[in-house]
Amino acid sequence: MSDVETGAGEELAAPTASAVLTHVVSSIVDAPEAVRVEGTPSKGRVKLQVTVGPGDLGRVIGRRGRTAQSIRTVVRAAATRDGVEVDVDFVDD
Repeated sequence: MSDVETGAGEELAAPTASAVLTHVVSSIVDAPEAVRVEGTPSKGRVKLQVTVGPGDLGRVIGRRGRTAQSIRTVVRAAATRDGVEVDVDFVDD
C-alpha cells in the first residue's frame, strides 16, 4: 500500500488528515503503491508532503491546479478532526 510517516520516524501528528490524503491521492494516480505521505510539524501546523510516482504529478495537480486545490480543501477539513491545521505539498519522485 502506501507509506504514512513523519520526517523523524515518530507517529504522525495528523492521522486522519494523512489517511484521507493518502486515500484520495492513491485513487487518482496510476501507481498507488508509489504514493508516500510525510508529515513534519512546522510553526503550529503540520506540513504534509505527498510524493507520487513518475508521471502522476500531473494527474494530482489537475488543470490549472484545481484538483490539487480540491484535495487541499478536503484534507484541511479532515484535519479539524485531528485538531491541527495542515499544509499540503505535492512532490514528483
